[in-house]
Amino acid sequence: MSDSDHDNRFFKVILSSIADGVFTVDQNRCITSFNPAAERITGTPVKHALGKKCYEIFHSDICETGCLLEKSMRTGLEAIDIPVHILDSNDRRIPISISTAVLRDDDGNVLGAVETFRDLSAIEDLRKQLEKSYSFEDIITKSPILLKILSILPDVAESESTVLIQGPSGSGKELFARAIHNLSFRRKKPYVVINCGTLPPQLFESEIFGYMKGAFTDAKHNKPGKLTAAEGGTVFFDEIGELPLSTQVKLLRLLQQREYEPLGSVTPKKADIRIVAATNRDLRKLVEKGKFRDDLYFRLAVIRFDLPPLKDRRMDIPYLVDHFIRLFNARKGRNLIGVAPGVMSVLMRHDFPGNIRELENIIEYGYAVCHDRTLAVEHLPVELQSQASSTEQYITETGATPLKRASMTEEDLIRQTLKYYDGNRTKTAVELGMDRTTLWRKMRRFNIR
Repeated sequence: MSDSDHDNRFFKVILSSIADGVFTVDQNRCITSFNPAAERITGTPVKHALGKKCYEIFHSDICETGCLLEKSMRTGLEAIDIPVHILDSNDRRIPISISTAVLRDDDGNVLGAVETFRDLSAIEDLRKQLEKSYSFEDIITKSPILLKILSILPDVAESESTVLIQGPSGSGKELFARAIHNLSFRRKKPYVVINCGTLPPQLFESEIFGYMKGAFTDAKHNKPGKLTAAEGGTVFFDEIGELPLSTQVKLLRLLQQREYEPLGSVTPKKADIRIVAATNRDLRKLVEKGKFRDDLYFRLAVIRFDLPPLKDRRMDIPYLVDHFIRLFNARKGRNLIGVAPGVMSVLMRHDFPGNIRELENIIEYGYAVCHDRTLAVEHLPVELQSQASSTEQYITETGATPLKRASMTEEDLIRQTLKYYDGNRTKTAVELGMDRTTLWRKMRRFNIR
């Protein structure tokens, strides 16, 4: 037996014994070898895989948009531990991590490529079990205020009551609205979003209620409105506080009678819909100023949720950062492992006027400029980089690292921050993201002098 035959036999034994899937392709991405682990993970026998295009077997979420095998053959660069999802032979979605490398002959000519992949199903299941303590639908939180809301959300969803969600821009109001729909018996029906802030008043009736042929000059045919499209499902009225008084009365009738008339029609139509509304404004104050109808407010606020800004739930920032990193890893086909301690320190002290949406944008910006596996301070927007030096000083003198700070008792955090600022309550309140009266009340409760 020749040396090459010995080598081939040894390679086959090795490939058959390892738990990771391994396969090779030629320059046209046709599979030339497929080990037993690859058969097990994909559910595809080797005889059905050989000769097929790799994307015909794996159906990965990056096969058509950014094949890593093709990229390795084109650039010569390896890919290491990139998380993706594939569909196995039974159309089940399997999380895997893949690594690729180029295969060359003795003269350096490209023959094809090899890919190894590892089944992450068990790890993913464990992660989901751990996440149950701080995630619900797509809502990530450890905030006591939000956890209290989440505890009653399934019961609220099962009811038919109208829900009003108030909170600053970017605080996740639509996530709660969509969760209410997804948990309700209407979840298989449409979910329609109507942004009241971008809808001109003169078009409100025609867009929402629809119109009949001949209702106005350009009405050449009947056109159903958004309420018809949402029949049986949920309508989410976003930025409801922007509605002018002239259109509020039309929405009031819909809420009171559950019916509406398309423009040009004399026959009312029943509306089988669930209504959820959201606003970044305080509707009670608008009512007091005469800018919002009180009867409409009380119809909307049968159940009312008030979402806090991110600066009042700083304990959620590490979990949200981890969530967005995994999201962008999957979306962009990369494998960043996290953020540097200095980055987390800056984020934990930032006030986030744009709330969760701003945090997501910061992480996405980091992805655009970072070519390492960890986001560092230099990968933050310029306005945040300037905060790094004062943050390092705060951590050095108080010992309150971001993760430690998130788990510290409120009393200890207040005591340490007061000590750092020499008892200055104004600076302490700003640091902790609360107003001075709230800080004073908490100091009295904890007997802090």
